[in-house]
Amino acid sequence: MAEEQTELEERIIIKDQHTKEIDLVNRDPKRINEDVVKVDFEDVIAEPVGTYSFDGVWKTSYTTFTVSKYWCYRLLSAILGIPLAVVWGFLFALISFCHIWAVVPCIKSYLIEIQCVSRIYSLCIHTFCDPLFEALSKICSNIRVALRKET
Repeated sequence: MAEEQTELEERIIIKDQHTKEIDLVNRDPKRINEDVVKVDFEDVIAEPVGTYSFDGVWKTSYTTFTVSKYWCYRLLSAILGIPLAVVWGFLFALISFCHIWAVVPCIKSYLIEIQCVSRIYSLCIHTFCDPLFEALSKICSNIRVALRKET
């Protein structure tokens, strides 16, 4: 009975990973587009003091900019959003697949193979270089340097 319950809970958890609820209010919870997409009318068009257009032109321009930006985004996302979601989903699936099935196994294989080479290299260094450098250090240890200032 306990096994059936844990199996059912695991199925629910697995199902929830693929069908989780989407927040329709906060659509950027990790704030990845916070500084990129915030473009308002005042960020693009500004009139310096002394060169003002008619108030009606300014208000109409503001409304036109805001509404056209809003509806162009909605239209483009309606037309291209789903196809691009498929492309990005495929791309990230491909990257995940390559990472899981190719990159990590290659790195692990390399580390296993290089460990053998590393031991042989270390043995050679300790066998040939250590005695040489030890002898050189004993030869050079008796060298004394004295600085004299001659006038």
